[in-house]
Amino acid sequence: MRMFFTRTMSIHDAFSPEAMVPLMQDVGNELSITQRISLRRPAMPRAMAKIADVISAHPTAPVELTITELADQAGTSAATVTRFCRAIGFEGYTQFRVGVAAESGRGDAGTTWRTDIAEDIGQDDPADRVLLTLLGLHTRSMEVTTSLLDLDDVQLVAGAIAEARHVDIYGVGGSGVIADEFRGRLYRIGVNAHSWSDVHDGLTSAVLQDASSVAVGISNTGRTEETIEMLSHARAAGALTVAITTDADSWLASSADVALITASENPAQRPDDLSIKHAQLLVIDLLYVLVAQRTLGEAATRLAASAMAVSAHRRGLSAQDKHGTNRQKESHR
Repeated sequence: MRMFFTRTMSIHDAFSPEAMVPLMQDVGNELSITQRISLRRPAMPRAMAKIADVISAHPTAPVELTITELADQAGTSAATVTRFCRAIGFEGYTQFRVGVAAESGRGDAGTTWRTDIAEDIGQDDPADRVLLTLLGLHTRSMEVTTSLLDLDDVQLVAGAIAEARHVDIYGVGGSGVIADEFRGRLYRIGVNAHSWSDVHDGLTSAVLQDASSVAVGISNTGRTEETIEMLSHARAAGALTVAITTDADSWLASSADVALITASENPAQRPDDLSIKHAQLLVIDLLYVLVAQRTLGEAATRLAASAMAVSAHRRGLSAQDKHGTNRQKESHR
């Protein structure tokens, strides 16, 4: 067995705990995956060791869970899962899952489809049926979210954001994309909003907040360790803290002053059910509109200014569009 240390591309990565874990090469024919994990476990930093513990307790978890779901189960991030895979000799999570499936005898196409794509959509279903099934799932997710939301809490959060000196938004992985979208919307209407997915940057901002600040943490399961940590520090600093999650009893919800609950994941849709993202987008869109109502004059001015700034970078109507527009004008005369 040959071992060597990771060569990394940045100073930050080079001195991270994960970078100091030796990688393993040419061990595929010598050791099982379980043996590799057991061998490397003592040298792993805490975040990676938690992944090892989850897999040791549930050896088929990588086959059954997406990278985001495994990260949530372990209370860490998808990036840490990738580093874990490399530490035990795989290029990434996909290769790791294939290896686990091969060892556990679950690599058949039917199982892979049901595990990784969907349980309630058949491999040979026609496009129209797939579309209607997905439409039903996504619509249901937003309907459930609508029923779960406490509008008094939503109004409270919107009012606090409208008057806040600073708004921090925390999210990792897919939730980080939602955090970025929320930040972009708020910023355009004059809210001093910032989104953080890197825990070091997020913690640095979180400890600088005060009673005039609002901090929002977004996590589907409410168990993402980095998001919980950032939100907890913001709360300790005095900020009003808000959790957007599917689990009212989660660690994230418990770390927040206000929890806005969205629809939970449909077990038939895997991996990383996008209907969950639509539920999260519904919540941030609702907050955005309510904040804009409270800052209408400034919001309108800023939206007009930003639209003007980018207008030169948008192409005009095509000849066909112009023809259709002219015909519409003539029909209204």
